[in-house]
Amino acid sequence: MFTPVRSRIRTAALALSAITALALGATATTGAAAAPALAKQGPTSVAYVEVNNNSMLNVGKYTLANGGGNVFDVAVIFAANINYDTGTKAATLYFNENVQRVLDNAATQIRPLQQKGIKVVLSVLGNHQGAGFANFPSQQAASTFAKQLSDTVAKYGLDGIDFDDEYAEYGNNGTGQPNASSFVYLVSALRANMPDKIISLYNIGPAASRLSYGGVDITSKFDYAWNPYYGTWQVPGIALPKSKLSPAAVEIGGTSQSTAASLARRTVSEGYGVYLTYNLDGADRSADVSAFTRELYGSDARYTP
Repeated sequence: MFTPVRSRIRTAALALSAITALALGATATTGAAAAPALAKQGPTSVAYVEVNNNSMLNVGKYTLANGGGNVFDVAVIFAANINYDTGTKAATLYFNENVQRVLDNAATQIRPLQQKGIKVVLSVLGNHQGAGFANFPSQQAASTFAKQLSDTVAKYGLDGIDFDDEYAEYGNNGTGQPNASSFVYLVSALRANMPDKIISLYNIGPAASRLSYGGVDITSKFDYAWNPYYGTWQVPGIALPKSKLSPAAVEIGGTSQSTAASLARRTVSEGYGVYLTYNLDGADRSADVSAFTRELYGSDARYTP
């Protein structure tokens, strides 16, 4: 039996072979070119970080013992929220104090990762208020929220947006139920706003099954999609090439090392290009991380405090 996604810890307010091209570029706010990551052969590794409790900088503390490349290629800030403003009756992008702290301190919390060649993406999650990616009442409403997302990426020099359609509680505050057009309008507008940034899909919730409307299919607008059930193998139900999919999902410290290794072996043997991890904390997790890096990259992981 699958164990649903996350054991999330919230405040009261709440609340991816690594692709070399993704390891290059400049940050939007500083214009400073990121140093290319050391060459690494194998899938793209992703690390979600619960910033209510842990530092984004932990992602940059793991390198491969053989060659010195980064273990992780994409770091995901978990998480911002899609909230509902009952006054304007519109969805709004919300940051709790911990997410806001990371963004406000981008120079010390985000740039050091980007300078290592690690992409930093902001995950956006429902917040029990009825607003979600699947129930915008109009194309204009979806486009307005897409602009909030792309403006945030530009303002803080981020590398993209991750969609996680959980905890919206569609219907709360008089909001509508999921509709067919909403997510198509949202992702289309966001891709138009940021053609060269990452858009990823945490493959869960009503939005994940509503990828086509009015002759428009947004599948190709995603860079990645991944399995949301930790400790399991499940190919995301989206027609992306294997290089952009992670059927494997592990919780670092929560999924056994033997399972993490097995899922990594299967990732390689079946030709998938992404390996998803969740909940990287501040402890030395080199044993847990090495369990999958040996299979993905033929190397142990080294932790540097």
